Amino acid sequence: MSAAAPTRAPEPAADDRGPAHRSPARRLLARPELGAVVGAAAVFLFFSVVADTFLQWSSFGTVLYASSTIGIMAVPVALLMIGGEFDLSAGVLVTSSALISSMFSYQMTANVWVGIGVSLLATLAIGFFNGFMLTRTKLPSFIITLGTFLMLTGANLGFTRFISGGVSTKTIGDMEGFPAAQDVFASSLTIGDIELKVTILWWFGLVALATWILLRTRTGNWIFAVGGNADAARAVGVPVNRIRIGLYMGVAFGAWIAGQHLLMSYDVVQSGEGVGNEFLYIIAAVIGGCLMTGGYGSAIGAAVGAFIFGMTNKGIVYAQWGAEWFKLFLGAMLLLAVLLNAWVRKRVEARK
Repeated sequence: MSAAAPTRAPEPAADDRGPAHRSPARRLLARPELGAVVGAAAVFLFFSVVADTFLQWSSFGTVLYASSTIGIMAVPVALLMIGGEFDLSAGVLVTSSALISSMFSYQMTANVWVGIGVSLLATLAIGFFNGFMLTRTKLPSFIITLGTFLMLTGANLGFTRFISGGVSTKTIGDMEGFPAAQDVFASSLTIGDIELKVTILWWFGLVALATWILLRTRTGNWIFAVGGNADAARAVGVPVNRIRIGLYMGVAFGAWIAGQHLLMSYDVVQSGEGVGNEFLYIIAAVIGGCLMTGGYGSAIGAAVGAFIFGMTNKGIVYAQWGAEWFKLFLGAMLLLAVLLNAWVRKRVEARK
């Protein structure tokens, strides 16, 4: 009697063999930034129709600049949200960084670069404080960073009035090192008919760095793991506390860049600026596909979210509408983004 032929196991479905075997269409649908790209295309087409000057090359440079001032902060804020946390002090921290540079340079030294260096250390220390307090106290990041927001808001106003006697800093435009610092943080380059601010290069650089970290390094895997389930990540050896502290320091680094741009662009800093901008950074990240619950999102999506901000902000101006329409578009975009993200989250959870 002959032996029975061994039964061959059925071939797994293509989607069950990992991302590399999925169809291009399914891989595209799984991308976090898909909704933001579709939204950006819709906003671009809309303002191309209603605003005649929107498609001019000079307008394109202005839109990119407006996007970069949001995007420099939206990218590290997106990484923090992927890690499952928020930072309500991010907007005021930008102003604090600029104030530290300006006042230290004016009061303590004759070289602007010394103040910039001190500002970098102080800003990173504030980011470390946020992360350290979060990991030590186990309180929600909303409470920790709300306290930091209030302290920084009061300190900005109090120290500026105490040192300069007013609500703005003294001018530092005639100090040593200011022209070189202005080249690094607030210069422009002209390509054809387009004037591009150097902040756009900072923005693109941060997007590339953040994308490399998220997709090509072990740290990126840890960030997703911490945001998805911190207890499970800790159980398999992920340094959860170090990741969280590092993410807050990343937000602080973005605030330092944005703060130096603010100072080098206008020479003086108003101590009350920055309040409320933290919501713009969070909204840009959410529009870009970051889930409010953490564990999902991308740096490229946050950049696209900031680009939508830039197009909407300047598109309303080119269409000669009132500035109040910006809030209407902002609210509509946020609502649509949250609804789309909720749909994406259900699909992601259904595949687990």
